[in-house]
Amino acid sequence: MLRLAVFCFLLYTLLVASSAQSDSNQPVIQLRLAGEKKKHYEGRVEVFYNGEWGTVCDDDFSIYAAQVVCRELGFTGAESWSPSAKYGKGEGRIWLDNVHCTGSEKSLAHCESNGFGVSDCKHSEDVGVVCSSKRIPGFKFIRNQANSQEGLTVQVEEVRIRATYSHRKRIPITEGFLEVKDGGKWRQICNEDWNQKNSRVICGMQGFPGEKRFNTRPYKLLASRRKKNYWGFSINCTGNEADLSDCKLGREIEQKGNSTCGKGMPVVVSCVPGRVFAPSVSIGFRKAYRVEQPLVRLRGGAMIGEGRVEVLKNGEWGTVCDDNWNIRAATVVCRELGFGSAKEALTGARMGQGIGPVHMNEVECSGFEKSLTECYFNPNSLGCSHEEDAAVKCNVPAMGFHNRVSKLCLPYRIKNYVCVTVREMSKCIYPFPQLRLSGGRNPYEGRVEVLGERNGSLVWGTVCSDSWGTMEAMVVCRQLGLGFASNAFQETWYWQGDSSADPVVMSGVRCSGTELTLEQCLHHGKHVACPKGGGRFAAGVSCTMTAPDLVLNAQVVEQTTYLEDRPMYALQCAHEERCLSGSADKADPSSYRRLLRFSSQIHNNGQSDFRPRASPQSWVWHDCHRHYHSMEVFTHYDLMSLNGTKVAEGHKASFCLEDTYCDEGIQKRYECANFGAQGITVGCWDTYRHDIDCQWIDITDVKPGDYILQVVINPNYEVAESDYTNNIMKCRSRYDGHRIWTYNCHTGGTLSSETEETFPGLLTNQLSHR
Repeated sequence: MLRLAVFCFLLYTLLVASSAQSDSNQPVIQLRLAGEKKKHYEGRVEVFYNGEWGTVCDDDFSIYAAQVVCRELGFTGAESWSPSAKYGKGEGRIWLDNVHCTGSEKSLAHCESNGFGVSDCKHSEDVGVVCSSKRIPGFKFIRNQANSQEGLTVQVEEVRIRATYSHRKRIPITEGFLEVKDGGKWRQICNEDWNQKNSRVICGMQGFPGEKRFNTRPYKLLASRRKKNYWGFSINCTGNEADLSDCKLGREIEQKGNSTCGKGMPVVVSCVPGRVFAPSVSIGFRKAYRVEQPLVRLRGGAMIGEGRVEVLKNGEWGTVCDDNWNIRAATVVCRELGFGSAKEALTGARMGQGIGPVHMNEVECSGFEKSLTECYFNPNSLGCSHEEDAAVKCNVPAMGFHNRVSKLCLPYRIKNYVCVTVREMSKCIYPFPQLRLSGGRNPYEGRVEVLGERNGSLVWGTVCSDSWGTMEAMVVCRQLGLGFASNAFQETWYWQGDSSADPVVMSGVRCSGTELTLEQCLHHGKHVACPKGGGRFAAGVSCTMTAPDLVLNAQVVEQTTYLEDRPMYALQCAHEERCLSGSADKADPSSYRRLLRFSSQIHNNGQSDFRPRASPQSWVWHDCHRHYHSMEVFTHYDLMSLNGTKVAEGHKASFCLEDTYCDEGIQKRYECANFGAQGITVGCWDTYRHDIDCQWIDITDVKPGDYILQVVINPNYEVAESDYTNNIMKCRSRYDGHRIWTYNCHTGGTLSSETEETFPGLLTNQLSHR
């Protein structure tokens, strides 16, 4: 028995030694992500072996192998992998085939395979991966191809612009020493081989559209006094990269302590902020950002700097087809709009479907164009539907909305992340988190609490819920990076936060919905006035990453408009629901009312279903029509004079929101029969036919003339949507006393501002709420 144990131990020792010998003999490889990317942490897997770059075949590849690849590249893990050359066909050798990984290997070279260079695949089978965007903290990239640096890309954990002390209080930080984090340590880069193209890429990563010149003298003085810790390589960017990880690694710089950069100094980068983030509105900025009709815009995004890409052509806004849509074209869009480079190029209508024409297809950009309209594209968009609308997510500057207190604040009597006095805030590098949600069941909901001044100290407090609505909630969710608002609450007794934060510190809040922070909204100053007080009546929100987007079909309205003279005795229920003009109250029962009738076809082009805010238990029953109203005011119908004065109006309550029809392949979910659930599914539409009650405007008292017919969906912003500008529809109308002509119907935001000027009083296309 003892001999058997000794034999087993010797055998185990031999196997371990053999394994160690095998590991030490494993070939050393270098990996990179290449090809037609939509974000910098995805691409075709390429392997550097034996002095040559090659690809990996998709045969037997798995998510475990993708995990190994991503971790070897310094990412925390893999999200997915793609076969069949999704990121384009590679070149050269196919180094690995039939790769089998357990997921625990330190390198792809350690996984089982046919052996290097043994493959029966073609480049049409090249494999690609999508990694997590998060880097492994303290990850040390091993670069052992010292004599073959050509082709290697820059791999670091993090990049930052470190401002000098005099610039640290400025938000955003646009200028300072460039530092990269490698192996868990921040290091400077020698400026001997640095150029403007490199700076352009860095500025893009930091959320700025371009770089600018700066005064080098103070930086030379600072550099001479500071202890330096240089990174060991230079960087070669072409200038059109969206991220530093796409730039090539330059020459290796010999490490000799502080003399590493003997003929130079640490790199300094100075960036130009976009219009939205400009720290001032000085003459220089006004000159650089004069207000003109934009040619490109973003729609449907929850956060600033993201959305569906729309282009203006011949006075009409249209979308871009996602064929060949990549990170380079997305970066051109982002820089054009005053943001940095693109974080992601989105396809498949990920930011909702647009309306109108598809203006561009198969877009190809060099990366240096000033506008997307300067890029090559195929004007023939046959076969492209709005299901293929392209979108972007751009890098935006760090404005400090989500930052916790800097460590430099700690010596100044910080309590619970709050400087004790307002005067002490100036000693902190970044602004404090000025907003938080408290008491919610999850991070996406809760009572809104802001950091405000009270008796000379900064304290957390609540927001008065008087006039609090969807627009205010939208700003809160955007500021916190939580997407869209799904609900705005005026009572939050069920969300008990910290009792010390109960006092109201902000009141009178009114937002347009476009503000970056709640502080930018109109609100009372130092003198807070809140009749109801805080406590259970404090403002609250719930947020969501997706939202519906209702759009009225303007063509259907134009094609179905007609007049009907209907006797009062047949309008009893409609009169009861206030669907007639005021003169109907005194009208003779035998008289007639003249009704302008039309159909409404309402599409949901968003990313989530449109549901009434009120639960079925609180719907209002109307006995005359024998149905419930899930929304008391779902649409407004107005007839207006050419100068914008209202001459007649109507409104429609939602007695039945359902999926009348859906796009091919989409299943209906909502049906009103038998008191079923009400709503409109994404990709479906609800039709209120012209022949149902209240689907009209009472124009009995209107004189003949030229008018504007206006229809507004969800006019009170009762349900949150990703885009309210397309909730309005306008038509020209001519009434001769007997007949009516309706023409030039269009949805809000579909035409250029010059065209909109033909509708006086409605130029901004913004709806006034409350």
